[in-house]
Amino acid sequence: MDRAALADFLRRRREALQPEDLGLPTGARRRTRGLRREEVASLAVMSTDYYTRLEQRRGPQPSEHMLASLARALRLTGDERTYLYRIAGHNAPVALSASPHVAPALLRVLDRLDDTPALVLTDLGETLVQNRMAAALFGDASKHTGLARSAIYRWFTDPAERSIYPGADHARQSRAQVANLRAAHGLRGPGPRSRAGELVRALQKANEEFAELWARHEVAQRFEDHKTLIHPELGAIELDCQALFTEDQSQTLLVLTAPPRTEGHEKLQLLAVLGLDRFTEAER
Repeated sequence: MDRAALADFLRRRREALQPEDLGLPTGARRRTRGLRREEVASLAVMSTDYYTRLEQRRGPQPSEHMLASLARALRLTGDERTYLYRIAGHNAPVALSASPHVAPALLRVLDRLDDTPALVLTDLGETLVQNRMAAALFGDASKHTGLARSAIYRWFTDPAERSIYPGADHARQSRAQVANLRAAHGLRGPGPRSRAGELVRALQKANEEFAELWARHEVAQRFEDHKTLIHPELGAIELDCQALFTEDQSQTLLVLTAPPRTEGHEKLQLLAVLGLDRFTEAER
């Protein structure tokens, strides 16, 4: 671990970012160049004291999980993320297509979306980051671990996952989930260390519907242009769905909107007020 290089790199990347780049308020009395330390710490979900010690060359060696959070908070490119890992004393991460590092271009767009649900997904249906509106609509994705991080896996193993779609849409959604996984499987390969291969093997054993659909060999990497989603308090919400893919097709920014002056638009405004209250109550 090169403490001096790590401290200098973090500081310079922090100073290179502007609050407005991340949708943060600038404030009339801001004197710090770039972001404040506490802002980076908040974005990386770590204590300000921990982050401050890293910049002061006196912190402990960050874990790979902490480095991934810092790379995301500081909007690092793939090359910058590799460098961060190396100076922190860890092996360079695997290729971007198989890593949890969010593509900076998608993050920049997500940062500017606050009034409509938006989230970044991997090609395996894993939510890498979501805004507050997406969390209010779909729930907090960070609670899922292991194979359950994939919405495709949860669709076929957790009946509760299907409650957000009308029953009449379940069959179509199942085909779409499998076709998307087939595309990712082709990209990543079926090898024993392939996460796509692991997901397929687990689902073939766990769910007969999946096994039957997988045998059809349907391939697609797209999202429906129009969705009806069910919210426990607001009921059915009709939304238009737009997808923005990275160049290697490994990550997708999914944005859900509704035309102005429609019932869907009004329900999104109510969702912004309701927030995560229903999930908080359920946990209690």
